[in-house]
Amino acid sequence: MKENLLHFVWKLQLFSPMKLQSTKGEFIQVVASGIENKNTGPDFLNAKIVIGKQLWAGNVEIHINSSDWYAHTHEVDSNYDSVILHVVWEHNVDIYRKSNQKIATLELKNYISKHLLDNYKLLFNRPKKWINCEHNIEVINSFILTHWFERLFFERLEQKSDDIQQLLTSNNNDWEATLFILLAKNFGLKINADAFKNFATSFNFSVVRKVSTNLNQLEALFFGQAGLLANNFESAYFKRLKEEYEYLKIKYKLTSISKEQVQFFRLRPNNFPTVRLSQLASLYFKHKNLFSKIIEVNTVEDFYDLLATATLPFWETHYTFEKESKKSIKKLSKSFIDLVLINTIVPVKFMYLKNIGKSNFSSVISIIDQIKPEKNKITSNFNNLKIKSSNAFETQALLQLKNEYCNHQLCLQCEIGKEVLKI
Repeated sequence: MKENLLHFVWKLQLFSPMKLQSTKGEFIQVVASGIENKNTGPDFLNAKIVIGKQLWAGNVEIHINSSDWYAHTHEVDSNYDSVILHVVWEHNVDIYRKSNQKIATLELKNYISKHLLDNYKLLFNRPKKWINCEHNIEVINSFILTHWFERLFFERLEQKSDDIQQLLTSNNNDWEATLFILLAKNFGLKINADAFKNFATSFNFSVVRKVSTNLNQLEALFFGQAGLLANNFESAYFKRLKEEYEYLKIKYKLTSISKEQVQFFRLRPNNFPTVRLSQLASLYFKHKNLFSKIIEVNTVEDFYDLLATATLPFWETHYTFEKESKKSIKKLSKSFIDLVLINTIVPVKFMYLKNIGKSNFSSVISIIDQIKPEKNKITSNFNNLKIKSSNAFETQALLQLKNEYCNHQLCLQCEIGKEVLKI
């Protein structure tokens, strides 16, 4: 028996409510099971329970064995003075408050169905599973899945909002500066995300505002701050960038990150940091007030137009400063813009709406609904379990489900896990 199961059973009252009796034979009626307490102190607060003929209002503590009360030294902790009922799997000793007053105990083992216990064992004890409910998830009612996915999606957005708020605070509530850092991190993709974020925070965004009318200076600023102008190459383009950067470096008292932070290894050429930095520079040359524009736009097609940008001509025949390559126009693809929308634009719009006191996020959902489902190992495995995604809203929910619930075996906090126990 696990204590988390007892919490789950008590919270949802998944036991026979008829003829409940304390270990001393007193009649028990649960009027209100209480509010689950995630902090220190009793497990459920503000419960209302009839014990005998008396209505009690107070808290409920849950343990596997009654003796755990003493093992956890609750008898000397004033936080537990207001406990009105001790709920246990097995009663093996009477317990008392500090005042030496006996606390009523409810032993649950005779009130929980064998069917629920069997389902619990199957959910947690079956070996070699990708997720605990993989043999049951496909039969879960679609209505339950839909509403759970919506909660998961917004839970994921809330987590991202915490990071955005920290950046926003550090940038004195400058949304444009905050957006720039988030976009830079996104342009770095997984391998260079941290390096690109470090590059974007290595100087004040006011410098971008000052040089954004000059694309050569903007590129020089980005390449230089990313440490990619530290070497010497023969091309006239490189030399011009380096000369521009040396001027900017002195004028704005800049210090770049080390070139070792930026990685080329294990990247496809189109994702090389040189290409992505050139595209980012072109984007900020094209749009001087990008944040204001993303707040106004609410369709994916309009975002494709807004974010459509390419590199300077030099990069059409290069992936690095050294070697020439076959000519190709290196513009932002729709699939890359989808990633930017999912990981940066949608969270930023959500956070902005929250900050100005809006509670209607239909515009945010509308955008994510229009984006094609993400393809990765997690979404593929859910697809194999017949949980298919039709858009990025659903794939984001599935990523949250797997990473925050399945991986930590929080099935009893998951709506799917709860339903599995009831099957």
